[in-house]
Amino acid sequence: MEVRSGFDALTSLLGINAPAPAGAGAAGAAGAGRLPDADRATLSPAASGMAQAAGDGDVRMDKVAAVQAALAQGSYDVPASAVASKLVNAMLGA
Repeated sequence: MEVRSGFDALTSLLGINAPAPAGAGAAGAAGAGRLPDADRATLSPAASGMAQAAGDGDVRMDKVAAVQAALAQGSYDVPASAVASKLVNAMLGA
């Protein structure tokens, strides 16, 4: 999986406008398609799965839009008990 396409898929899914990469002007044209070693990343299996899922088209965009709107309005609320329950279940492997 190419890191750039996974990153682009995630930023698109989240509705984030990513800044243009440094050197994207005329000076960056010579090295197009190749990232310097300092700009490489390794994704964890969880992040790779998330990036792949973002590109699968199985994303319920109506739910994503509703959550984004609630976050923007400051009205997105998750009960602490629900978070604690999911956290405990995840730690216990349930």
